[in-house]
Amino acid sequence: MDDGAIDLKRAAREAAYSMPIEEINPGDAELFRTDTHWPYFERLRKEDPVHWSVSPEEEIGGYWSITKYNDIMAVDTDHLRFSSEPTIVLPDPAEDFTLPMFIAMDQPKHDVQRKTVSPIVSPASLMRMEPIIRERAGEILDNLPIGEQFDWVDKVSIELTTMTLATLFDFPWEDRRKLTRWSDVATAGPDSGLFASNDKEKAEEQRRGELFECVDYFMRLWNERVNAPPQGDLISMLAHGESTRNMDRMEYLGNLILLIVGGNDTTRNSISGSVYAQHLFPDQERILRADHSLIPAMVSETIRWQTPLAYMRRTALEDVEMGGKTIKAGDKVAMWYVSGNRDEEVIERPNDYWIERPRVRQHLSFGFGIHRCVGNRLAELQLKIIWEEILARFPKIEVVGPPRRVPSPFVKGYEYLPVIIPTRN
Repeated sequence: MDDGAIDLKRAAREAAYSMPIEEINPGDAELFRTDTHWPYFERLRKEDPVHWSVSPEEEIGGYWSITKYNDIMAVDTDHLRFSSEPTIVLPDPAEDFTLPMFIAMDQPKHDVQRKTVSPIVSPASLMRMEPIIRERAGEILDNLPIGEQFDWVDKVSIELTTMTLATLFDFPWEDRRKLTRWSDVATAGPDSGLFASNDKEKAEEQRRGELFECVDYFMRLWNERVNAPPQGDLISMLAHGESTRNMDRMEYLGNLILLIVGGNDTTRNSISGSVYAQHLFPDQERILRADHSLIPAMVSETIRWQTPLAYMRRTALEDVEMGGKTIKAGDKVAMWYVSGNRDEEVIERPNDYWIERPRVRQHLSFGFGIHRCVGNRLAELQLKIIWEEILARFPKIEVVGPPRRVPSPFVKGYEYLPVIIPTRN
């Protein structure tokens, strides 16, 4: 870590502990872009673990921040008092652009829609996909330049996950990078740099336009699949599923965005995070290279350490007492997985990347209860395979500069990670 990064983190810590605690807004995207959110969550866990935050963004307003592991578990598994509707993110949906999706639905509709697509990640399906993912991972790695700097995010993380996503949808191969773009656009803020203008209204207009292009593209695929016998891809499953075949256009788009973001952003940021974590903790890289049987443990530790989705939102259905506070019916509640995964009272050495950690699968990154990530095993499989193939090929991956992070409090990830691979095995 260079001196500039150390100074930035020191200044963030001073700011986090000197400002009045009621002014802390952990949902500030700038904290995540600069990776300076950690001391704010640390202070909230210690002093105000059920914290009322007020965002300057009108569509967010006031919300509760739940920052400790056990409190997050309590909210995440209490489906009677905390609803996933109308959305899983802090901004309220615009009345003229609502995107229903099963992750933002309560029982029973959630259950039947989730059940429609869950066969795609069944053990039998994953067994069939494993050799395909392995072959593609090998091709990606074999085509990387040796001794030259390149962007790991673009060349490896995005490429592997987008290939896998295209397979799940049986999506036209030559257009697969459209999936990456739609994933980014769906979760981006107006100042993300993804849009032609940083003006909020113009950026939102462009975002909607691109998402309508997404659903129009997928409608063509839907019409092909609905008129053909049922197949094993996600679009065919939705088109023929009893609970999904009559979705309107916006609900179709909502579920597409859920599946695209869930299958793309999270895994790709865990892949990038694994390389960066081993750069920051070189002793752990040495341990892994000495004992490849630790790869599954490394996968779980990476997903905890990275926490690729920083939070999920719920909405209180009734007054709830928690941590000496009263969460009122209708209040927004953010379960900060990124904070719970660093809870000192539950997780030993929480800020360390420690692949031999006891109970290494104990983390919040996939959520709990009925909304636990449906594709968690597929995410783990991709990360496992890419590292098996990395270790077979490269004695070292050198991170040669600081990463550029996604300016978002929701998707906790990387836009750019410069690396050099000095040599092959």
